Amino acid sequence: MSNPSLSTTEQEVIVDEVLAASLQAQQKAGPDLRQIHTKSHGLLWGEFIVEPNLPEHLKIGLFKTPETYPAWIRFSSGGAPETRGKLRSDRQPDVRGIAVKVMNVDGEKVLDDEEKTQDFTLNSHPTFLTKDIRDYADLPKVATGQLSSERLTEMAYTSAILQKIAEKRVGNPLLIQYWSMAPFRFGERIVKFSVKSQQPEQPPATLPESDNYLREAIVQYLTGDQKEAYFDFLIQFYVDEEKTPVENLSQEWEESDSPLIKVATIRIPSQTFDFEERKRLDEGMFFTPWHTIPEHEPVGSVNLSRKKLYSELAKARREQISKRLREPQPYTVVAE
Repeated sequence: MSNPSLSTTEQEVIVDEVLAASLQAQQKAGPDLRQIHTKSHGLLWGEFIVEPNLPEHLKIGLFKTPETYPAWIRFSSGGAPETRGKLRSDRQPDVRGIAVKVMNVDGEKVLDDEEKTQDFTLNSHPTFLTKDIRDYADLPKVATGQLSSERLTEMAYTSAILQKIAEKRVGNPLLIQYWSMAPFRFGERIVKFSVKSQQPEQPPATLPESDNYLREAIVQYLTGDQKEAYFDFLIQFYVDEEKTPVENLSQEWEESDSPLIKVATIRIPSQTFDFEERKRLDEGMFFTPWHTIPEHEPVGSVNLSRKKLYSELAKARREQISKRLREPQPYTVVAE
């Protein structure tokens, strides 16, 4: 499915525009860093446990048999670096992310760069920042006065979404709920995904002083207190275009219209993860919703744009990392 208001050519032009701007930003802020979800709060190992006794209509793709898969789980903040190599403080408002890489998944894959993985990427807000890729491309231009008054009026809804995200306080990334924002195939049907902590926290009244308090909270929980974290992995079925639109990603799919259904559990054992080798593994890893078996293929124009954007940005980032290893650069180049 693609955006009915945009032709395929228009969509491709917009995606290329977003990609060029993103590559430029990545080059400026740190070419070996992710351009979005740059700041990691931890890369953790865990298990993705498919529910036993699922009804037949839920036994689709990854959820066909009640297996336990090893997984890597990355927690992050959505923003780009502030300046070259300088990451944002956790005290600043931002969307928080979880990326799950399920391992040892057999079968045909949509992308051929990883043979046995199934990725899920989710954020701490149920909707995307914009309803479509065109508005996403224009979002940076809102504050810089590059848009016509008509376009600014059309884009007004985005400030309400950004305000809602800014009002959310997260004390510990292990204790909240995340949403896929965009839709995916579930066999012949369409769903959105959600990952919800089994021990949800009350949002903190005040935030800790530390700029890195989110990582510190996970270290304390998993390493200091030696506790385990559990999440429910949930799906939400498409109902109709009015209640659960595929293309308008700024409209939330309400649980009253389509309830969340549990299909798996994510278990994160107590562990030590805050060390350099794990951080290096984290930096090299590439998460995309297009690392998938066809039964869970991403749907809609924004997802289609992510296919090219994520791959090209990861390729550029990995090339910079390997280039740095192959041949050192003068100090002036590195320090820019």
